[in-house]
This record gives sequence, structure tokens and C-alpha cells, in this order.
Amino acid sequence: MSPEAASPQLAILQFLTSLQSPARILVAISGGSDSTGLLLLLDEAVKAAPHLKISLYAATVDHALRAGSADEAREVAALCASLGIAHTIMIWQGDKPKTGIMAAAREARYGLLATAAKEFKADLIVTGHTFDDQRETLQMRGMRTEQVSTGIADAVLFDRSFWILRPLLFSTRADIRAFLKERGVPWIDDPSNEDTTYERVRMRRQLSVDAGVERTIQAACEERPALSSKGAEWLDRHFRLHGGLLGQVMPDGLRQDRAVLNYALGRLAAVFGGQPFAPGRVQMERVLAFVTGSEPGRMTAGRVVFDLRRDGLYLARESRGILPLLLQPGEAGVWDGRFYARNGLSTSIAVEAATLYSPSFLSSDLTRELSEESSAPKSLGANDTSRFIESITAQTRGGWIPVTSTGMRGRMHHLPKAAWKRAVASAPVLSAEGNLLTEECARMVELTPYFAPFDRFLTRFDFIFANRLSAVFATAPYARLPLRSIDGKTI
Repeated sequence: MSPEAASPQLAILQFLTSLQSPARILVAISGGSDSTGLLLLLDEAVKAAPHLKISLYAATVDHALRAGSADEAREVAALCASLGIAHTIMIWQGDKPKTGIMAAAREARYGLLATAAKEFKADLIVTGHTFDDQRETLQMRGMRTEQVSTGIADAVLFDRSFWILRPLLFSTRADIRAFLKERGVPWIDDPSNEDTTYERVRMRRQLSVDAGVERTIQAACEERPALSSKGAEWLDRHFRLHGGLLGQVMPDGLRQDRAVLNYALGRLAAVFGGQPFAPGRVQMERVLAFVTGSEPGRMTAGRVVFDLRRDGLYLARESRGILPLLLQPGEAGVWDGRFYARNGLSTSIAVEAATLYSPSFLSSDLTRELSEESSAPKSLGANDTSRFIESITAQTRGGWIPVTSTGMRGRMHHLPKAAWKRAVASAPVLSAEGNLLTEECARMVELTPYFAPFDRFLTRFDFIFANRLSAVFATAPYARLPLRSIDGKTI
């Protein structure tokens, strides 16, 4: 997992020796050269080192997007059978989108791989991304931003459940294919790899050899974890959370190193705005210029209102564009990119914004009642739903609004009324057939904070910051990497 180019065999050996053992690995294999090479390399290395106590399983995702994909999946199944590796085929069912097909296919693929990992009781998932993929990604991102990018991350936590590792990320496709040719093992060429309607294919044809790519990756791979760590320290010292809805950066926090402020504030904006990415470079430059200025005021970026006052900077979701989420019995979903909800009732429910309801929800009475709410427990088990719901439910006139109370320390009277009112307006309300849920029914709905930039895909580079943020919101910590070491350093 080092940005220094390595032979495929050496990369796999380093990867396996860095793993915590025993380990059950799910290999994602499409039948292409990269994933086929990954499976064979792992199989040879595991059989040569039984003391590592590592077992292999494999899964093929059939996206069902073209003729012949089912036959290809069966070919992969036959290869796995010849190696004695348990294999499953996961099919992407249902209608396919007409636009954004690549992004949708990626979401579906990782979701299906996670399902397969659960079935095999795997500890982690590995994919066959190579240095060629890395260069293409850096080239594409370089056309969109001037910021240094880490490109494809070598380790990503998916859906808070499974770490996806890429042990061949710094090995070349040519070397992997040479290995397969030596073993006499064929691979499948996906015709979509020649379809120039896809940006990656066009980029692949234009790509020039750049000797500085490895140095760029090395710099980014060192910079991002360092920023993550400094950002976590910044959270501890300069950030306060009020009611789980209103963030406050203390005045001294706005005078810290600009790179750290850019990193931390950008990710906080994504969390409070329910967005998967921090605001872009141009937006963040505007935000930083505003928050480091001396004049109080307000600005909006990334669906977040930045309210600068003498006692610091307040962040809350703007009230516009908050759409309802309808959940049938037993269904789960993410509301506004900020809350995960699971309906445990026998009737359908809606999760909506408080601002859609009676003005009484936003009255000073509500503020007073919320200010009297006790603090939530400092730590809550991931499955302790009843206690968590109890801690985030604040009674109001006319119904029950789930409001996370994590971070409340005493009364709220010291908060700016406009900022607190704005935050409460963005709170989730639970209703059924137009009526607000009773306390008893509200307890049957699991509702937890959701971090849009981290909870679906969390790179190892952002892990420290995200985990500290989880503690701030009193949510369950993220699963740790299943590794003993990274780049030869013990973790």
C-alpha cells in the first residue's frame, strides 16, 4: 500500500503480511486482467504461506448492461472452481438509469459486494485497481481542480461496514498481464473499455507518461492523513455542537492554519449540508475569505448558512430544498443526507423538515423547551436504538420532533436566537398520514446522524477526522482498518 511502484508479487506479499490474521478476504473479480491477476496472485501467495491463516472467497457482479455478461460471470465461476475458491455471482437487478450509468453501476457494485461479503462472513473486500487506473483518475481530477489529489484511495470503508482494499494500486497492468501470460491464464476484455463515450476511456487514450505522478501521489498520501489528524485536533479545541443541529467554531478556531481550516471547515460544511463532498475550491476560497474577515454577517454555500458573529461562526443547514423521505414499514433510507432513518412501524411514515409545520415549532417556547433537554450519553452502542431515540427526542407543543441533543451542556439561552431557530427549522419531523408521530411511535423509528462525506465511502486518509467527528455527535465509531501496518509502519 505504498505509492512506490512494486511488482504484483511483491505488492501482494506486502499486503498479506500487513493484514491482521486470521482473515477472510472477498476478492471482487470481473474476469478482466486486473481482477483475474489479483485472484491468482492472492491464491498463490496464500497457499505458499498457510501460517498467515488467510482464506479466499470471490464474487462477480453482473451488471446486466450488455449481452454476454452472464456468460462471462460463469467463466469466472469456472476459474474459481478450478482453484477451489468459493464464488458467487451477484446480479444488478431492476431498471438502469439512462444518465449517470457509471456512477450508478459503481454504487450497485459495491452494495452487492458488501452483501456477498456478509454471506461469506468476510472481514474485508479487495479489488483489482492498478496504477494505470490511478494515473487516469489523477488526470481526470487534474482537469477539474488545481488541488493536489490522492487519486484512488488504497483503502476505503464502505457503508461503515466493510473495508475495501486495493493491494495492486501501485502495480502496472502490463506487469499483471505478464504474470497471467506466464501462468497461461486468459482474461476477458470488456468491450466498454474501448467505448469513447466514457470519460475514462478517452482519458486512457490521451494519457501521457508522467514521471512525476508517483511523487504527486506520495505528497498527497502524506498530506491528507496529516490534515485529518490536525483537523481532529482542531475539532477538539475549537468546535462545539449544539443540539446535534447547530455547529459553532470558536473565534480562535478561525485564526488557525489556513490549510487545516480549509480541510476541517470544508468537511463540516459537507456534514451540515448533507453533501457527499466539501464545497469546491472557488466556493471554499469565498467561505474562508468571509469567515476570516472581521465583519459579522451571513453567507450560504453548499446548503449551509455560515453565520459569523463575535462569539464565533455558526453553521446550520439552510431551510430551502429539504425534501421529504417516505419510508414503508421496515424500510430504511437517508433523509437530506444528514439522518439515517429506519421505519420500525407497521405503517408508512414521512421524515420531513420542521420548517414545513406550524410556526409554533419554531417559537421561543420550542427554544426554551429544547434548552431544558438533558445531555445525551457520551457514548451509545450502535444497536441501542431505544436509548438513542430517547436521547434525541425533544417534546414540543403539538408533537414530537427528533432533535439530537448530543453536545448540549446545560441551557441554550446563550445561543443566538436566529441561529438556533434556523438550526431547529432543519430538524427532522416524523409523521404518518399528515399527523405527527406520538412519543410511543417515534421510539419505533431508528434515527441517527448521517455523515454524507464519510458514511458511504470513507477513505483511510480522512479516518481520524471522521472518527473524531463521530465522537462529537456521539455516534458509533467507524470500523478500524483490518491491517497491522501501513507502508511498513505499525498502526
